[in-house]
Amino acid sequence: MSRLSGLKGLRARRPSNQSFSWGHRGRRDGGGDPTAEPVIDVRGLTKHYADIKAVDGISFEVEKGQMFSLLGPNGAGKTTTVEILEGLRDPTSGEARVLGVDVRKGYGKIRNRVGVLPQDFEPFDRLKPREAVAYWAHLFDRTLTKEEVAGLIRTVGLADRADTLAMNLSGGERRRLGIAMSLVGKPKLVFLDEPTTGLDPGARRELWGLIRQLKSEGTTILLTTHYLDEAEQLADDVAIMNHGKIVARGSPADLIAKHGQGHSIVLAGAGEDGLSAVRARGVVAELQGADVVVQVPLASDMRRMLEKLASIDTPLNEIYTRRASLEDVFLNLVGARMQEGVLAA
Repeated sequence: MSRLSGLKGLRARRPSNQSFSWGHRGRRDGGGDPTAEPVIDVRGLTKHYADIKAVDGISFEVEKGQMFSLLGPNGAGKTTTVEILEGLRDPTSGEARVLGVDVRKGYGKIRNRVGVLPQDFEPFDRLKPREAVAYWAHLFDRTLTKEEVAGLIRTVGLADRADTLAMNLSGGERRRLGIAMSLVGKPKLVFLDEPTTGLDPGARRELWGLIRQLKSEGTTILLTTHYLDEAEQLADDVAIMNHGKIVARGSPADLIAKHGQGHSIVLAGAGEDGLSAVRARGVVAELQGADVVVQVPLASDMRRMLEKLASIDTPLNEIYTRRASLEDVFLNLVGARMQEGVLAA
């Protein structure tokens, strides 16, 4: 049973009006309101299973209106952390507060203010999107008008698929339906756990647009992902997790500036021969696949280095520059690359 399905039967607050403008108003610059109580406040949180420390003493805050991302490989502790914050698991120690409530004592007070798209979400195959949304609302003792259901379906871009059985929706459309169902309670906070895993690049980017739309409405979002580019594109604040710990925290730009390696020059397809030729000129370089990569920490040195490399006579496909990214940050901090959530040398 999915986590979203496991929440059925819990009461949701009836809306005070029939307008579906989800989320709440906060600062639109991504920084949140420093004078307000954090939407999520985690202090020294741990979760241990026998000899496994799934979550190992992490602390962070998420401010109102922020898009916060927990980034890391499979098994890093992201989903366990989120399940604690959703009230589905008890922590071993530490403190976790969501919307001002201790998750171990009073989650029933806030559950109807929290939306969840679990990692393993599957819709009701035999229901159409409009039926699934109405049924989910019914499970929360809410009755939505046809107009309200249609508004949710439009919000997630499924208006032209509203009468298609869920089993016939694409992977991206199923995730959109899951987001629509998570928004039934007009939540102040939405958890999106690996929302684009398994989707093709086009579907991923379409879902990014929907997530940005939710944030623009002022919704606070906690996003877990193992896609580095996803966190870099969407998040205001990122916490990189590995082996249950947070190894770095900050905005994507700040993390790149602190832990990246500036810019690099890529000699695509130059291979071992190209690497030898570059090193023969006294240039520090490394081989990444078939490409020779030269790090240039200072932008002011880029032109000189390009001229030096261009004079090297070695076969290659092309030469181009690349700025540092969260992928470089992750490699520097963890010592491995990440491919589909799995660490690779």
